[in-house]
Amino acid sequence: MENIPAILKLDAGGMPVSWIPWQTAVVLYARDRVRWEAGAQRFLIRGGVNARSGRRSTLEIGSIIAVADRSRRHRRGVPLLTNRTLFQRDRHLCLYCGHQYPAAQLTRDHVVPASRGGHNGWENCVTACRDCNQRKDDRTPEEARMKLLAVPYTPNLAEYLILSNRRILADQMEFLLAHAPKHARCL
Repeated sequence: MENIPAILKLDAGGMPVSWIPWQTAVVLYARDRVRWEAGAQRFLIRGGVNARSGRRSTLEIGSIIAVADRSRRHRRGVPLLTNRTLFQRDRHLCLYCGHQYPAAQLTRDHVVPASRGGHNGWENCVTACRDCNQRKDDRTPEEARMKLLAVPYTPNLAEYLILSNRRILADQMEFLLAHAPKHARCL
């Protein structure tokens, strides 16, 4: 059961909310909180043995489940960015020189430098290689005469869920792509 990937949790209306471990999904099934399922992938979970009957309990869970609760995360929108999700959004490209790099050679650059009031959010941060970030220094791209190759944007929740999980099943990906904008750069 250790190889079961994260389960995609939806709200009862079918909007993506978060990734949850299979153990949390089992609890939601046991508490009768799962309203419906989507996706073709199913997982058989084996429980303990009943002392009276000697039979082992089993529960089948889906890879995508809609839950009858109101998640705070869903109402809040996209969580704060991390370097990993930022680099994924920008496809590991330095948005100044246009070259692709492994994550270890990338940095987070603030378009408007933090020291000058720039915020640490999706729309002010881009992926930059170390050389370009040092060259830009504590300036805006215009002041440094460096052209930004793409406009930074905030991904919607479906895009964020794609960016934040390395192991997405085909049915989960298909579901999330249906909720992502067609112009999404990160996909």
